[in-house]
Amino acid sequence: MKLTEIRQQGYKALINALGVAGTLRFLQQLGVGYGDYTKERHQWLDQLTIEDFRDYVKRKKTE
Repeated sequence: MKLTEIRQQGYKALINALGVAGTLRFLQQLGVGYGDYTKERHQWLDQLTIEDFRDYVKRKKTE
């Protein structure tokens, strides 16, 4: 399925669920965002070690 078809079906689903006015209100709340995600991601990911990751996975398995 092409991206344009997915978008069209998504709009149809929103309109069916929310109506035209509700769909417009929903779409107005979606923003482009700001900042540089890639740069910010490196600020915290570059500090992690493989040991940190292993410890995190072990903790999650025991929770």
